[in-house]
Order: sequence, then structure tokens, then C-alpha cells
Amino acid sequence: MNNSSAGPSSKARVGASQPSESSLKRKRGMFQKDLQHMMYGFGDDSNPLPETVSLVEDIVVDDVTDMVHKAQDIASKRGKLLTEDFLFLIRKDLPKLNQCTELLSMNEELKQARKAFEVDKEKLASHQ
Repeated sequence: MNNSSAGPSSKARVGASQPSESSLKRKRGMFQKDLQHMMYGFGDDSNPLPETVSLVEDIVVDDVTDMVHKAQDIASKRGKLLTEDFLFLIRKDLPKLNQCTELLSMNEELKQARKAFEVDKEKLASHQ
């Protein structure tokens, strides 16, 4: 996700819409359990070194933060951050774009299924 040709890093930019780094104190270790499972899924040890997990967490948080700042820059003209802003940022990375669109469509299918299930549940309750 870090692309040196994509422009200056979000850390280098200081503007009115960007909070200072001192105000961005994040809770360290918040994603460590999830990252441990993901790392294991990608072939790491089932119990990776804490230093490795912390490093991966720092990298992921930095990359996601950078992407959100870039998406906010795109959305600032419209005033509203949309999913399409993120898709626009990854449009040239076809595997990532395809995976995201697949996940978004699966999410929509799950929403529809939950909605249908709630309607069925309401009909059952009203008939009893």
C-alpha cells in the first residue's frame, strides 16, 4: 500500500484537516490477537514473537491511516467519505480491487439475507 510515487506520506503533511501526531494516540496492541491469527493463516508460527506482531501492527496501522487520509483528500471536494473513494485508490491494483468488490458484494448479500430472515421471523411471530 505504501507507494513512494503516490505523494507525500500522511506523516509529512500537516494541515487544518490533519490532527497533530500528539492527538493521534492510539491504543497499542489493539489488533494483536487478530494479526497473530492472520499471520498464522499466512504461514507464520501459531504463536509469533510479540515484537513481530507489534511491527506488523505498526505497518498495517500506518498503511491504513495513510489510505484513509488519501481517501479523505479525494472526498473533501464532495464533503462525504464513500466506499468508492477507497476503490478509486486501489483501482490500479486489480487483485486487491477484485477482492474488495467481491467482499462488498458478499456483504450486501448478507445484509439482504438478514433482512429476509427478520421479515420471516416477524411473520412467524404474528401468526402465533
